[in-house]
Amino acid sequence: MTSDPRDIATLIAIMARLRDPKEGCPWDLAQNFASIAPYTIEEAYEVAGAIEEQDWASLRDELGDLLFQTVFHSRMAEELGLFNFADVVAAVVTKMVRRHPHVFGDSKGIDSPEAQTVAWEEHKAQERQEKAVQGQSLLGDVPKALPALLRAIKLQKRAATVGFDWDSPERVLDKLREEADEIVAARQQGGSDEEVAGEIGDLLFVVVNLARHLRVNPEDALRRTNAKFVRRFGVIERKLNEQGRGLNDATLAEMEELWQLAKRQE
Repeated sequence: MTSDPRDIATLIAIMARLRDPKEGCPWDLAQNFASIAPYTIEEAYEVAGAIEEQDWASLRDELGDLLFQTVFHSRMAEELGLFNFADVVAAVVTKMVRRHPHVFGDSKGIDSPEAQTVAWEEHKAQERQEKAVQGQSLLGDVPKALPALLRAIKLQKRAATVGFDWDSPERVLDKLREEADEIVAARQQGGSDEEVAGEIGDLLFVVVNLARHLRVNPEDALRRTNAKFVRRFGVIERKLNEQGRGLNDATLAEMEELWQLAKRQE
């Protein structure tokens, strides 16, 4: 094992040792793709959180944790004779070169981020078309394990590439109102919990579509709203604490009044 902690070979060797059947770690040995996948998703969100907080020291550490996830999955694949870490690197290198012909090839005319986005989507569309010829669904390779909000965005974008989309935000707003009314109707008609949940899911899906049409990233928007909620709720807690009281000592009306105070202070 190389001793240079900056060498990727060191990390790969550490992972191999952790998975060694005789001298490895029992916990690491017990894992498989399915059991590790939730940790991979969690690490990606922690990277996003560090960026949002502009905590660059944490970002370094979180990126390391995310890289470790890639090495972990690659090691398990190697043990099964599927592929190894070098194959993963080769796959992304090949893909990046293929999707950037204006950088690594002779293509011209891509001189702005907007033009690059168009070219990128064209390359991905071509790749999807090749898969369609092989009988694969247009939506078939959108990972089911993605967080629901992110998967909704990807599904909608993919469907939009073949024209299955609303033609304006106003049409989406009409659909939003329709879905909200369907929730009201389901409750008034004594719909089951499953039926009401289905209607709420439809409403959330349309909200994501509205955000997409307005060029708003719904994940970012909700993350900011979450942070705002935590910030304003913190004001409620502090104000009550200054009065020698706790949350359980306050009425809803009192907490609402403090919420509005927090809102005005912003």
